[in-house]
Amino acid sequence: MTTSSRPDASRNASPYLYGGEAQAVAQVLDTGQYGHTEVTEEFERQVAAFLGVPDAVAVSSGTAALHTALSSLGVGPGDQVVVPSLTFCATVQAILATGAEPVFVEVDPATLCTTADLVREAVTDATKAVLPVLFGGRAVDLAPLGGFLAERGIAVVEDAAHAFGSFDGVRRVGATGTLTCFSFGPIKNLTCGQGGAVIPRTGEEAEQLRRFRLLGVVQSQAERAIVTSYRVEGVGRRYQLSAINAAIGLAQLPHFATTQDARRRLWAAYRDALAGLDGVSLVDVDVERSLPHLCQVRVPGRDEVFHAMRDQGVAVGVHYPPNHQQPAFARWHQPLPVTEQLGREILSLPFHQHLDEHDVDQVATALRRALSAGGRT
Repeated sequence: MTTSSRPDASRNASPYLYGGEAQAVAQVLDTGQYGHTEVTEEFERQVAAFLGVPDAVAVSSGTAALHTALSSLGVGPGDQVVVPSLTFCATVQAILATGAEPVFVEVDPATLCTTADLVREAVTDATKAVLPVLFGGRAVDLAPLGGFLAERGIAVVEDAAHAFGSFDGVRRVGATGTLTCFSFGPIKNLTCGQGGAVIPRTGEEAEQLRRFRLLGVVQSQAERAIVTSYRVEGVGRRYQLSAINAAIGLAQLPHFATTQDARRRLWAAYRDALAGLDGVSLVDVDVERSLPHLCQVRVPGRDEVFHAMRDQGVAVGVHYPPNHQQPAFARWHQPLPVTEQLGREILSLPFHQHLDEHDVDQVATALRRALSAGGRT
């Protein structure tokens, strides 16, 4: 397979638009009001309705969502936040932005998510929060730790950047009573071009989140328009979601059932195409509950396979290099043998809605060739 013959597989991930997004953005541009407007607020209402929750607080990115959520809990210098090392570096940077320190933990190699037992072992007297990552769209069950964490005043903040639309039991992720953070970046299941949201647990928490995303200012934008002054009551950031980005998300939401079905079919096609392939294990996804964000395999000798696939025009990727091995986070390094092994083996196959079953077959063929070239089949 070559890039010219099958261009869709030459991208590991790609945004998918349904056609109404450009018109929605144009309508915002015509108003001359591009910042946080009623369009942003309508997006918040529709996200909340989709999830079945009272409120959603839209912000400028998934990283901003994590930082905002942690800050609303008072996480700061001297605190520790338990987090899996196997995640995008943004998760860790959000912790450091508060002044707190990450405590890296292992993951279950079957799901690439951390577990209640692994979290329990990592909790110390300095732990202020636990930040499970819903890797690839999979829910993380920390319910067995409910009492243990509550007794210690430890909050749970879900990094659900991969998991918009997934279910945790019968409820969607975000509707389970946990402070949950989503990303609406370019390649997410729902995109705003760039954006994110925090799902608050209470009305008071929602107000804290909104205050933080607007530089600690108490009054809303509408309220500030009719008064001669405003009041700043705390530290904050300019993390508001623009109307331009919100308009893209609003145009995407009505098509979400199509997105859900397409991504589940694509993942199932990969499962069938890779069945019986020696030397490769597919990272499993419960597609009845999870909305897949990635399609990943574990391959010994991953680096050689990576380059052999790239040479065939297939845009494989690596999600993610373990954070405890990153130079910027070396201060918090500790041995995590399971994560380190995964970091050497995980390979992300092209996974986006521009692909079809023929592309999947071609990717599987390229993988077989790469394995054969490496002497593993």
